[in-house]
Amino acid sequence: MKRLYYITSHLDSAEHIANDIHKEGITDWNFHVLSKDREGLYRHHVHSANYLQEYDVIHSAFRGGIIGLIIGFAICITINFVSGYSALSLPLLLLIGALFGSWLGALIGLTHENYKVARFHNEIEAGRYLVMVDVHKDEEAKIKTLMERYHPEALMSGEDSTLINPLKGHMGVARI
Repeated sequence: MKRLYYITSHLDSAEHIANDIHKEGITDWNFHVLSKDREGLYRHHVHSANYLQEYDVIHSAFRGGIIGLIIGFAICITINFVSGYSALSLPLLLLIGALFGSWLGALIGLTHENYKVARFHNEIEAGRYLVMVDVHKDEEAKIKTLMERYHPEALMSGEDSTLINPLKGHMGVARI
């Protein structure tokens, strides 16, 4: 799936976009609005972004799992050289390393904004609304046309995949 990003300045605009998108068959599972005004989104019955879309939990968990796997592997090699334990401990240590790394990475991700929406940080802080629409390839042109025709106030700000790539993104400082 592809995610289309639009920026709008007004809550009413986000609400009208939500209504029109729903009429086109896009469900709340594939439509989210990220804003500092969560209460306003709730009052207007606009589906807000969840914590997994706002914070970097999944992305950081993947990264932590990879790092934990590497550390677990290094420990296995060290144990094998030092004590001569059999290879039976290898899968267990790799699993423990990956799980611990994923858990720790997810906790760290709660302190970072999602790497996919970080580029819109200044817009969101300025009080604007980030509208995210997830579409299949055959729906993309229809949604883009709808947005251009009926919502010219919403600025097309980018598109991206909905898949999370642990090798992309920043390892920057948390913004709270």
